[in-house]
Amino acid sequence: MANAVLPWIDTHCHLDAAEFEADRDAVVQRARDACLKQIVLPAVAPGNFETVRELAHRHGLSYALGIHPLYVHDAGANALQALRDSLYRHRDDARLVAVGEIGLDFFVPGLDRALQEDLLAAQLALARELSLPVLLHSRRSVDRVLMHLRRAGLRGGIAHAFNGSAQQAHAFLDLDVRLGFGGAMTYERALQIRRLAAGLPADALVLETDAPDIPPQWLYRRADGRAEGEPTGARNEPAELPRIALTLGGLRGWDAAETAAATAANARAALPRLADLLA
Repeated sequence: MANAVLPWIDTHCHLDAAEFEADRDAVVQRARDACLKQIVLPAVAPGNFETVRELAHRHGLSYALGIHPLYVHDAGANALQALRDSLYRHRDDARLVAVGEIGLDFFVPGLDRALQEDLLAAQLALARELSLPVLLHSRRSVDRVLMHLRRAGLRGGIAHAFNGSAQQAHAFLDLDVRLGFGGAMTYERALQIRRLAAGLPADALVLETDAPDIPPQWLYRRADGRAEGEPTGARNEPAELPRIALTLGGLRGWDAAETAAATAANARAALPRLADLLA
């Protein structure tokens, strides 16, 4: 099957990030040239809700609205109401595919865990009210995120940048939550992520870049360049996704067509509104 007809989907890209300010339109064009059929743009705080929505409409992409755990302190007292208002205002927007990026981050020091958990619980309740899936951030916090999902009675979505255990992976799958794999999988030293990518059920996996973050291995500088003070990594972007997908295919023994078909089907299952956008 020719690359031009492969249905690549990037389920997580922060196209509104400052790193794309100088060449955002070119980034989207490179993604189209790389045969990406859809890119999901998650918000992180009320200040970028309208930005991601406008970008999705301008470029024919899709978006999610939510408050990221790294932004809980900056979001303000009215953040949750702003999210509720935006979700209800745009609830019939076909390009609004999820509530996200939401979750917990127990890696970054100094974040109020109780505040994170209160905000996550409230956002999961909103997602359930609106029958929307979720895009989940669960860094060093998978078990607590799973607890909140079960407590909310919510099913469906994506555990973005999954880096947990096999047991935790299957716990997400039991809740109809797919698992996002991206640039981290391309590093040979990422043994646990690669084992999971190779061994989980075929319907568990979706592809993502998390651009401009989590660059794949080939975007990192050589060791001698780092020693001379060069930057340790280059900006990631959605056009890298087909090459990232080759790593997944290699781990599973799939060719490009099988990888594209399986991961696109999983993305549509995780985010049902994508189906109409891909028709």
